[in-house]
Amino acid sequence: MKKNLLIFSLCLISQVVGAQNIHFLVPGGAGGGWDSTARGTGLVLREAGLIESASFENISGAGGGKAIGTLIEMAGHRTDTLMINSTPIIVRSVTHLFPFSFHDLTPISRIVGDFQVLLVRGDSPIRDFNDVLALFRQNPRNVKIAGGSVRGDLDHLSAALAFRAAGEDPRLLAYVPYDAGGKALAGFLTGEGDVLSTGLGEVLEYHRSGRLRIIAISSPERIAIAPSVPTYRELGIDFEFVNWRGFFAAPGIPDDVAEQYSAILEQMLETPEWEALRSRNGWQNLFLDRHEFVLFLEQQEQEVSSLLIELGFLRAGQE
Repeated sequence: MKKNLLIFSLCLISQVVGAQNIHFLVPGGAGGGWDSTARGTGLVLREAGLIESASFENISGAGGGKAIGTLIEMAGHRTDTLMINSTPIIVRSVTHLFPFSFHDLTPISRIVGDFQVLLVRGDSPIRDFNDVLALFRQNPRNVKIAGGSVRGDLDHLSAALAFRAAGEDPRLLAYVPYDAGGKALAGFLTGEGDVLSTGLGEVLEYHRSGRLRIIAISSPERIAIAPSVPTYRELGIDFEFVNWRGFFAAPGIPDDVAEQYSAILEQMLETPEWEALRSRNGWQNLFLDRHEFVLFLEQQEQEVSSLLIELGFLRAGQE
């Protein structure tokens, strides 16, 4: 039955999309979570025989706003393009980092979640998150936290929430921003910053090799692919957080095209090729179809606005 449904879906996509090619737009540089998820998705779709070909384009700038603007400009011209995005599209729109929001696009599907981690270099004297807190309490400037986003965005926000949950003032964090996770990782490996805030999937291999050492993860319990890493809850800190990733198309694409993109992504999650990629990167399957995805985005937009006001990153009335 599933095989027949898959063949039917592929036939529809062939009719609607054309040559079964999907062009993936990445709103950041190479090496980050967006890049790895988009490229991984494209390769799995092709290897599993769900599409004939996949192409990729990285457009950095304006915290992802340049890529979103490019996708909006494609309206009415390209129906073969999907842009990867995640929690930052909500954060950056409510803080007016760019003049766009998910309302200006066509949400397709949420597919995965990636837990946030804090980590240090392998030779760092910092042993765990309690050491970080001790240094912070001596002097907040003692701890420079690097991340692949601007202040008030995902990597900063997740670290700030962890410190807040530990009873500290998140506004005192010394945060070092980078444009995308790949650049943050490269800078951190060369000695910039004391602690790195990022997604698990971006640094899991470095942790396994010993070059970097994860000291806390925002999952509700320890995960099998990184069993030595403690959760914040184990450390007595009431904090959990997951960064979703999903796909968007240009505004105004036909409903049948959007539906078939959502269907093929759902089919992809059932393939062994996807399971191998997902488990290797520590991603959690969090699929939502396009209708559920819109409801989720609307709810998160309200929650993030309230949270940013509480943390002092946004004034009431600015959202």
